[in-house]
Amino acid sequence: MADITVAVKWQGKQFAITLPCDADVLSLERLIEAETNVLPSRQKLLNVKSGPKMADDTALLSSVKLPKVVMMMGSTEQAISSIAVAAEAAPEVVDDFDVKDEDVVVDVMSNPENIEKLNKRIAKYDVPPLNPPRDGKKLLVLDIDYTLFDHRSTAEHPHELMRPYLHEFLTQAYEHYDIIIWSATGMKWIEVKMKELGVLSNPNYKITQLVDAMAMIEVAMKPYGNFKCKPLGWIWAKHGGRYSEKNTIMFDDLRRNFVMNPSCGLKIRPFRKAHMNMDTDDELVGLTKYLLAIKDEEDLTQLRHSRWERYLEKKGNPHISRME
Repeated sequence: MADITVAVKWQGKQFAITLPCDADVLSLERLIEAETNVLPSRQKLLNVKSGPKMADDTALLSSVKLPKVVMMMGSTEQAISSIAVAAEAAPEVVDDFDVKDEDVVVDVMSNPENIEKLNKRIAKYDVPPLNPPRDGKKLLVLDIDYTLFDHRSTAEHPHELMRPYLHEFLTQAYEHYDIIIWSATGMKWIEVKMKELGVLSNPNYKITQLVDAMAMIEVAMKPYGNFKCKPLGWIWAKHGGRYSEKNTIMFDDLRRNFVMNPSCGLKIRPFRKAHMNMDTDDELVGLTKYLLAIKDEEDLTQLRHSRWERYLEKKGNPHISRME
């Protein structure tokens, strides 16, 4: 069989690799390692597909779809080591509110002052949806920073900081949930990051709406003082009551963000130091299973989302570290 030449681009450099057509993807990765010093296990070859899915290491090159230029993402062990040293030296930011007992519920949602602030925000601020809500779907509200994306680490491409299994998670969740992304940042940043990560163009799911910090309100709570949070009532009002606390669940790495709706919130484990944790983080795998397990629940407020892993165990569907 004739040889095949594959053009590979990594960190702005392009090179060519020639190997037999009956070679597999792993053989290609090993030759890439010789050029870049990036181990095969660290390499991500973009758009090298076998059918609709990304090709695995055993797939033959003759059976996969190769783009004109294969974009490779990945870091050398030396680079990862340098990043790890810097990351370990950096102080860990801890929010006092988030280290308290996760089952303690502090009632701020019935405070008349907070209700007035919410009503004013509903009346004065609006964000047009990207896609219309769908009948019969529950609502999943997602944070970005440290939930879907490590926004503090550095990388050549945002994909290197994207939480593992993000697109698989969104694809499976979309079957039963409308998805709204709400970040405590500006709309321009949200749009840029979601486009760079391919979230807004993925053919397997659609985002109902992007919401920014302007929809948040400031609340006061002893002993924490004043802080901003994400009141789900803003979303519910904007969609005409289609959604409510009974059919809404919110994932955020900061519990203070859903203090106005504690029964709807699930505090996700933060995704930090992406280069160190990319190979081991499987939070979205388990949470996908949880979303699918509760999709037929009539009232989500009857669940204790903080104990989602126990719920899966009781249902005979424990959290395992792979996406099925």
